[in-house]
Formats: sequence, C-alpha cells, structure tokens
Amino acid sequence: MDVTSAVPRPATAADAAAITACVRAAYQRYVEGIGRLPGPMLEDYQQVVRNHRAYVIEEGGRIIGALVLKDTDDGILLDNVAVLPSRQGEGLGRRLVEHAESEARRLGHDHLDLYTHQRMTGNIAMYARYGYEEFDCRTEHGFPRVYMRKLL
Repeated sequence: MDVTSAVPRPATAADAAAITACVRAAYQRYVEGIGRLPGPMLEDYQQVVRNHRAYVIEEGGRIIGALVLKDTDDGILLDNVAVLPSRQGEGLGRRLVEHAESEARRLGHDHLDLYTHQRMTGNIAMYARYGYEEFDCRTEHGFPRVYMRKLL
C-alpha cells in the first residue's frame, strides 16, 4: 500500500473487534518492559468507538491501523495509535498522526496533545521528531505517562 493513498475512515461498531486485535498486536511488545498490559490493551473498543473519535486504515477489508482521539477540557488528545506489527515501518502510524493533527485543526484547535508510557522511549523520540514537546509527566491509573504537545 502506498501510504499517501491510505485514508483513515471513521470507525464503526462493526470495526471494534478488529481494532481490539490490532491494538493487542501492536502493543504486545511493550508488555514485558512495562510489567503489565499497556492501557490501550485494556480498553473496550465497542465503547471507545461509541464515545470517542476512532478511525481506521484498512487494506483489502482488513484493519491494519487504528487511531483514537478524545475530546478534553483543553482540546483534543491523541489517545492511541496502533499499526499491525507486520505493517509497522511503512509510515502508516505517521499517516494516522497526520490525520489526528488535521482533525484537531479542522475542529478549531491550535494544538494536539498525546501521552505515552515513560518507558516507551522510542515513542517519545519519534513524537519529538514529529514536532511534539514534553509538557507534563504524571502517573494515571498506575501508568507513568509523558505528555507531549504539538502546536498546529
């Protein structure tokens, strides 16, 4: 798949099981380093799709990437980006982040926030390359998180 042709579409309730499978596969590599299941692996994606802005990228009818955006008091939070491990490194995650940024701008926001586990140092470095800057560190639900923001 040419990443430039990968257009995220809004997720539907029918996508919830495939989103769950995508997220579990994408985050499995972090379980040992964190010592428990990462937060995205604990979500009920039926509820997530119903209550938040969820998007998917599919190829041949199969979901290969997912994005979850949540409205907050301060704007929009990029809550989750997941790409199947077999498709990582192709730019699909970057495409999903770009879609999140575009949605935040479309909704009239001047920044986009995200968080990642403090032990996911590769993610922190990647988001920094994308223009995100750390603005907070806090522990929520037992997870030490690094919050980052990008001005749009």
